[in-house]
Amino acid sequence: MFRLIGFLALCWLLGGCAAQPSRTPAFGDLPKLRLAPASLGRDLALQQRLQVVVGDRRETMDALLEVDAQELRLAVQALGQSALMLRWDGKTLQQQRADWLPPTLNGDRVLFDLQLVFWPTQAIRAALPSDWLLQESSGRRRLLHAGIEIARVDYPAADHAELRHMRDGYLLDITSMPAGGAAR
Repeated sequence: MFRLIGFLALCWLLGGCAAQPSRTPAFGDLPKLRLAPASLGRDLALQQRLQVVVGDRRETMDALLEVDAQELRLAVQALGQSALMLRWDGKTLQQQRADWLPPTLNGDRVLFDLQLVFWPTQAIRAALPSDWLLQESSGRRRLLHAGIEIARVDYPAADHAELRHMRDGYLLDITSMPAGGAAR
């Protein structure tokens, strides 16, 4: 769990260093999904191998993600240090962040990415403002705003997801396996 968050933290750290022009809205303009844990429709306890790619930089770490009907729990460790811990119960998002994390890496951003990858399409669509669109077909999700692709999730295998943020210029490659005895 710590490594997933660390990986995400590193993604945003690296993403903050990559300057690229963009026609897409700033992150503050992204909708907050904030979907209830129960809307996932199942329990998850996943150990994950994460790779983040920004430009020609690539970092790898491990993580643990737990979701049940009451709560989402996530922890990330980066560079051997605790970077971020999240708890989301559908009403309150609690986070503990390392001081060295960039401000763009926050609980809302991490929750957004997790829900974009793992939550059912219909739950995400119901939460999006009217000018946002989530398309899904043939193992791919595309998040569009005003016709511009903001992010894409590809699912090359049942245990593998690739989240690409076009606007922010990073790729998050997630390989998951069931986690036994995940801590709360």
